[in-house]
Amino acid sequence: MSLISEKRRDFHRQLLVRQVLAFAPAKDSSLVASIADTGQKSSKEIAARLLNKLADGIGFSFPTMRAKKKGQTLGNEFEELCAEFVSQTFLNLQILRPGHWQVLQVKSRSEAVLGGFEQYSHLAELARLAAENAEIKNFMGDGYTVSPDVIVARIPEPDEAINTSDLIVDSEFSSHTMLRAANHPNPTAPLPLLHASISCKFTMRSDRAQNTRTEALNLIRSRKGRTPHIISITAEPMPSRIASLALGTGDLDCVYHIALDELIETLEELERDDALDSIRSMVEGKRLKDISDLPLDLAI
Repeated sequence: MSLISEKRRDFHRQLLVRQVLAFAPAKDSSLVASIADTGQKSSKEIAARLLNKLADGIGFSFPTMRAKKKGQTLGNEFEELCAEFVSQTFLNLQILRPGHWQVLQVKSRSEAVLGGFEQYSHLAELARLAAENAEIKNFMGDGYTVSPDVIVARIPEPDEAINTSDLIVDSEFSSHTMLRAANHPNPTAPLPLLHASISCKFTMRSDRAQNTRTEALNLIRSRKGRTPHIISITAEPMPSRIASLALGTGDLDCVYHIALDELIETLEELERDDALDSIRSMVEGKRLKDISDLPLDLAI
């Protein structure tokens, strides 16, 4: 089994073992999957079959749950496991994307987060000015505020590393590129370069899709330098809701589903032809991929 296949399987196992993907009793005492919309019959059917398919694939038996975990808890644990998957896969692709990389779950929800990266360091100064001046704060609002769930960052390289095999750079030129640590105000502790911003959406609702798009556009507009990969990961079972985020271009690179192949199999078994057509359209249009594609896409 390949590394990515193994880590994908481990990712699903942890989602199940930690009861992020689980069945819990609804108000009518029926068991409903944690990714299902309890008010939508088709969502419950697709989600239940999908969870059972994932459990069967690893020989997992669902325990009895007294109640569903709170939404914030599910979201935090989903983000944590997504970060682990990216870390355990992408960081093993040094042959394709050499460098010093960080994969982190972002637990803070403030405008200061983006200001810690080179392309957005000016936002830290804007936040400071807004905090000191109410008029500036009112004028600017929070339109520039973006807080990713998971980030992939690259640490700028010292000249010694760049010149390992040959004299590539010297003191005469290449004095503005931020990949050189020497070009940063503090060469010994340069700001990392934001390589990817990952939004983790355990399930999708129309308002969440719009929030994700708005944050993606703010990432694009607010940068000074290279645009990072802008990505979303979801476990949403309903193709129509996935489409609310995946369709269209110009903001997100792509949406990645935690179990795209299994979702397609589920829709085939349930004979949901309209939903299948929607999923296949997104896949063929390069707007939706499986999470196993993500590590290699990050290496581009």
